[in-house]
Amino acid sequence: MHFIPEALDEYVVNHSENEPDLLKALTRETYQKILQPRMLSGHYQGRLLSMLSKLIRPKTILEIGTYTGYSALCLAEGMQLEGELHTIDINEELHDFQRKYFDASSYGSQIYQYTGDALEIIPKMNTTFDLVFIDADKPNYPAYFHAIIEKMNPNGIILSDNVLWSGKVIEPLQKNDFSTKALLEYNALLKEDSRVETVVLPIRDGLTISRVC
Repeated sequence: MHFIPEALDEYVVNHSENEPDLLKALTRETYQKILQPRMLSGHYQGRLLSMLSKLIRPKTILEIGTYTGYSALCLAEGMQLEGELHTIDINEELHDFQRKYFDASSYGSQIYQYTGDALEIIPKMNTTFDLVFIDADKPNYPAYFHAIIEKMNPNGIILSDNVLWSGKVIEPLQKNDFSTKALLEYNALLKEDSRVETVVLPIRDGLTISRVC
């Protein structure tokens, strides 16, 4: 969803950093072979994720929702030299696709893949995180927050994607719309929880930046 006129949105993209060639190839193959290619972060949001990661300079990153690996590679660009990125996805069929592009990057040995339910995997992790990116099934967003908040390092950053949900968060809630209901709960949680301070950015489908206090 475009929150500004499409022509202006195009101008913004054209005057932002270019998309790396590896990510162009990943995008092309995703559209050719994978269902729901619109789930990709894409050029502009990817450059934003990269910029935020470079500003934060995380040593440890957690991503909930890998899809084909585009956002993981963007976040990895800002990792410290000895950093680690841990990424979780429920779809085992995407594992080899992800690994192909991870290994083609400079960060392959620093990216660790997990397949399964993030709510079962996260509690078993013995790592704390400087940066977390949540971009998975929307009904579980509140649960993901509760799963990771105690694993955040001081001043750690939580990035949450799709928090405006094509504008549905300000429309009358439909009876069986569990995703919008969960996002309304999640957005309120980030606003009210004293452990974080939050800013919502109207970028693409909405991106929240939350800093752990």
